[in-house]
Amino acid sequence: MNKSNRKMPFIASPNEVKKARDDSIQGGIIAGARNAAIAAVITAVPTLAACRTIPWAKANLNYTGQALIISGASIAAFFITADKYIHECARATADYDKTS
Repeated sequence: MNKSNRKMPFIASPNEVKKARDDSIQGGIIAGARNAAIAAVITAVPTLAACRTIPWAKANLNYTGQALIISGASIAAFFITADKYIHECARATADYDKTS
């Protein structure tokens, strides 16, 4: 439901409400996946470079530790972005009086 539909005096059918909810969830998943991929690349490069050059990292971070650092950043980016997108869509389609 876009802003032009909200100004009309009609009540949305349950199918329209469900479609708007599904669209916001799918959009959140796409935005989250995009940001998770970006975060994976941004964290992988310095992590892998550090494990090859810094003696402490070379001694203490095995492959599992490197993978946890990279995947942790990706998972956080996905959930934060998806949550923000879904909440933004929910606020846009909320049915409350903004004047009071």
